[in-house]
Amino acid sequence: MKRLFAVAAGLSAAALLLAACGAGGYGNGGSSKRSSAPLDTGSTVTTKRIAGRTVLVAADGRALYTPEQEAGGMIRCTGACLQIWEPLTPQAAQPTGAVGSGTLGVLARPDGTRQVTFNGNPVYRFVYDRTGTVNGDGFRDAFGGQQFTWHVVTAGDGASSTPSSTAPSSSSGFGY
Repeated sequence: MKRLFAVAAGLSAAALLLAACGAGGYGNGGSSKRSSAPLDTGSTVTTKRIAGRTVLVAADGRALYTPEQEAGGMIRCTGACLQIWEPLTPQAAQPTGAVGSGTLGVLARPDGTRQVTFNGNPVYRFVYDRTGTVNGDGFRDAFGGQQFTWHVVTAGDGASSTPSSTAPSSSSGFGY
């Protein structure tokens, strides 16, 4: 009887763990499917009003983010981090020019790919966002021992310093 109870408890715990891993976010119904097509950001980084703020968005309408730890263009989001945070990559022409009160540019990532920057800071899309949502603002996670705090990029001054009400206030548990 004890063995049957232990097996049942173990299976229940495993089912809960799998359900938590598969939840993929915070009830936003968004897809965890990564978009593999690079974007031609020369004309497709725009601004959009989301959650009461004017934020930078990619061509697919998803908000753009930058982590505090990559200020000044130092790339630290690599490996497993890229499964959650997609670098915004240009397809052809180098994006330049002003968007909001900032400037677009490009830098080389450690793997040789190019990544779009805003005011010199690399920008990413959050895989659990969908068009018109800002779920990654204030998000904290860790990959390979590197801690990250992510902020949506606003058109006024770059990265937001105030997390939105939809952002989790504690660590995400994505610490690989």
